[in-house]
Amino acid sequence: MRPIKIPSDILHHWQLDNASAEAIAAIHARLQAFKKGAPEVSVVIPAYNEKDSIVKTLSSLSANNTNRSVEIIVVNNNSADNTRELAIACGATCIDETKQGITNARNAGLNYATGKYVLNADADSIYPSTWIEEMVSPLANGNAAALTYGQFAFIPVGKTTRNTYFFYEYFADFTRWINKTFREEAVNVYGFNSGFRREQGLSVEGFDHPPGTNEDGFLALKLRNKGFGKLHCVPASKSLVWTTDRRILLDGGIQQATFKRVKRMLGMKMEETRNV
Repeated sequence: MRPIKIPSDILHHWQLDNASAEAIAAIHARLQAFKKGAPEVSVVIPAYNEKDSIVKTLSSLSANNTNRSVEIIVVNNNSADNTRELAIACGATCIDETKQGITNARNAGLNYATGKYVLNADADSIYPSTWIEEMVSPLANGNAAALTYGQFAFIPVGKTTRNTYFFYEYFADFTRWINKTFREEAVNVYGFNSGFRREQGLSVEGFDHPPGTNEDGFLALKLRNKGFGKLHCVPASKSLVWTTDRRILLDGGIQQATFKRVKRMLGMKMEETRNV
């Protein structure tokens, strides 16, 4: 059952004052506590002008419950604001990638990471306290899974209400079921809620992808086709990530997003490794 309202723990991070020195100090302390020797998990976050959300994202990640050693890597992709300074103040490792673009940023983070497992996150998303553990466990407990991925819900920043998104998300879940059952499951993988083994990701040239495809879905396709295992969807109740609706807004709003999904569901202009 998807939540109609944004849970209180998610709201706590989302409503955080990103200019609060006290909040930033608390995040810094929690991220330092993640470091228990050599990292087992690397969480990679591409960031471009994310001063309004990066502290909130890091707050949610720092509140995760895990006994694994975790490093948080923010890839600053030519931000013109103080995203970099905020990430460092919060205790994250921040590297610079001067080649613009999400693929370049994700590859830079992958190449810098030292953990056995890499989790992909975004700088405008809020992560539940079980996210790190639930995304890593299927990878750590055997070789059946090549990549883990989860579902997400929207935090409205535009005019669309949360109630409207609630129904849209159920419709989107139905189209993902169609993809997994009848078409190509890899299109269900999104870069801000997925994970894989670092060495395997490097062996398939990371997030490089052909024109007309997306970096996250194509990586999933490469890992599976290489024989590293299946794609594993973590139940929404344990891995539901909350992200802003700015992608929907950039695509023309919820009506346009719904229209695109209907077209895809009907098989019109279907491309196996595209995401909406």
